[in-house]
Formats: sequence, C-alpha cells, structure tokens
Amino acid sequence: MYIKFCRSYGEDKKDEASKNLSPELSVELEGGKGKGKQTEGNMRAYRAACLFLSIICLVLLVAVILLSMKLQTGSTVCLEREHSAPADKGDAPLAQRCSQEECLDILPTHLNCGRCPAGWLFFRRSCFYLSTYRLNWDKSQSNCTARGGALAVVTSLKAQNFLIEKGKMEYWIGLRRKGATWTWVDDTVLGESYWEDVPENDCGILSNRNPPEKNWLTSPCNFVSFFICQLQL
Repeated sequence: MYIKFCRSYGEDKKDEASKNLSPELSVELEGGKGKGKQTEGNMRAYRAACLFLSIICLVLLVAVILLSMKLQTGSTVCLEREHSAPADKGDAPLAQRCSQEECLDILPTHLNCGRCPAGWLFFRRSCFYLSTYRLNWDKSQSNCTARGGALAVVTSLKAQNFLIEKGKMEYWIGLRRKGATWTWVDDTVLGESYWEDVPENDCGILSNRNPPEKNWLTSPCNFVSFFICQLQL
C-alpha cells in the first residue's frame, strides 16, 4: 500500500514539474532540435558540393594533360603525305616527320600564327604586303626594303595564284632585266616565267588577268604602279 502511494505521488510530482516548465524553455528545446537537423542538412549539401567541384577539377586536369600531349606530338608530325614505296614491299602511305620549315611549307595559308606584321598576308614561308598606292619600280623596291623585305620573288604557280587571288590590281614584282637577262631582286636568274607576251620593257608586273600561267606584263621602270613586298620567314 505504501509502495503504491509512493509511485502515485512521484508521478503526480513529475506531471506538476512538466507543467511548471516555462514556455520559453520549451521553445528553446524544440528550437535546438530543429537547428540540429538544419545543421546536418547543411553539412550534407556542403559535402555534395565539394564532391561535385572535385569531379569537375579532375575532368579539367585530364583535359589539360591530353591537350598538352596533343600539341607536343602535333609540332613534330606533319600532315599525312603519301610517299612511293618499292613495288616489292607494297608499304602503305605513312605520316612522315619533318623539320619546322617543311611543316610550315605545307601548312594552310590562313595559319599566320602571329609571324607576319599587321597588314601582311601569310603564305607558306613568306609574308606579302600588297600596296594601296603607286610608285615607280625603284621607289617600290626602296619602300619594301624599309619594311624589312624586298619586291616579291614569284617562283611557283601556287604563289602566283595566291597573289592573284588577293590582289585586284597590277603590281610591280622583283623582276628586272639586266642586259639580256631577267633577274630577281635576290640576284637569281629567272627560271619559270608566266609572261603574257614577249617581254619588251625592263621591269616586270604581275596582273590579275587569267590564266595565271600567262599574266606577267612589262613596263618602263619609271612607270608608277602598285607593288608587292615580300618578307621571308
């Protein structure tokens, strides 16, 4: 009987104590539980964000490494070129390694790579400047020399076609007759030529007429014309 009374008395006291708790304390306890849940949620979001950023950094690092390897190998291997192999071996076409000059020689003409000065055109291993004003042959050569080059030396049909495509006028080139011999400004004797008619005057002009195989003209050297400068790389 006494034990039953004690149990009943203790339960009444516990209920009374819980009723006497201040509302502020109850709110604080409930708020503490909510803050704990919020902190746990923030930690999960933070960990997820860190994992996502780490994956992005890893992908970028791999991409940088692959690009670096590609650039290093691409600087020494030329574009694929076919070469003739002995008939008894029947080897397939292979990519050949080449010097920097040989690779430049076969690169597309739009890959200037910052080699030419502003206003110059890049073709193969040279820069070309097409004037927008007229001078006679000697002054044109002096103008090109002041720019670090000389009047253009056109020794291939590819260069001929390139200059015709870019230029719409008639231009002095570095070709002049000395006695009975036509020579370039670098003192080499004229080899392959693209004369339209039999040369009659002393200085050579490249025109934009077709066909490109026959569009060189001659004119007196004191005649004023546009001109093409060449800067070899």
